[in-house]
Amino acid sequence: MKKHRKKIIIGVIGLLLLIYVGVNGYLVNYAFVRDSASLGASAPKKAELLKKDQAWLTQTKQQTWTEKSANGKLTLKARYVPAKKATNETIVIAHGYRENSLRMASYIRMFHDLGYNVLAPDDRGAGRSEGRYITFGWQDRLDYQNWLKQLIAKKGQDSKIGLFGVSMGGATVMMMSGEKLPKQVKVIVEDCGYSSINEELGTQLSAQFGLPKEPILTTASWMAHPFIGFNFKNGSATEQLKQNKLPTLFIHGSKDSFVPTEMVYENYQASAGKKELWVVKGAAHGMSYYQDPTVYTEKVGAFVAKYMN
Repeated sequence: MKKHRKKIIIGVIGLLLLIYVGVNGYLVNYAFVRDSASLGASAPKKAELLKKDQAWLTQTKQQTWTEKSANGKLTLKARYVPAKKATNETIVIAHGYRENSLRMASYIRMFHDLGYNVLAPDDRGAGRSEGRYITFGWQDRLDYQNWLKQLIAKKGQDSKIGLFGVSMGGATVMMMSGEKLPKQVKVIVEDCGYSSINEELGTQLSAQFGLPKEPILTTASWMAHPFIGFNFKNGSATEQLKQNKLPTLFIHGSKDSFVPTEMVYENYQASAGKKELWVVKGAAHGMSYYQDPTVYTEKVGAFVAKYMN
């Protein structure tokens, strides 16, 4: 009888472990594998304007640039949209989670209308770039170093560069801020970026699945590491910002629940350089521009122009 009970207990424990491993595997696939999860529909206000801006972008003179990822294993693509009037000032745009350069059309158009060249890469695992895994900005921060080198090589040592990103792209440019960037990089604007990969995944784990953050995130980080090439618990925008010396504008919607608004305060406080904070009243995630394009353009344009000169 005791042996039978022991077998049952061992069997139940084994089954629970299999379920737990299965949950971890599902979450790693859901979060990191390219195109494994739906992006979802855009808010009507965004969808209408984005459609117009995408049509504009596809008809606008542009070049396709090619670059290698930091590890040299992947071929990455980017859109380069030259300014109407020749200039040495370029904005590098980083896109959001499960998005791509085409979905950044509104921001590309905004900066183009402001008179800048625009370089908008497709991150690894996105758009026209190679890669099976999304790395939430952490490996991308190194890939963007290669893009910066190519930009300076093509456009000259007198280049002036601004970094801009939304959502995961915002986190990407913040993560870049802690690296040794070329002297040509003058300013950063981040919109609704998260404080760290771990915190953002924990937020979504609770919101979408009703599951506790731990121990799931720890074991998921172990499981994901061999595939994505790093421990996602190390991917922190907040920690990188402690090394940031560049003037940075932090933007976030007051009604952001996907990347909770409180994260922008953590990032703002951590940044060591000159900085400004703009919390857009009533804006949901990634909607600060679409809520009022005119005000957004004026605010961002003024900040960038101040430090690009």
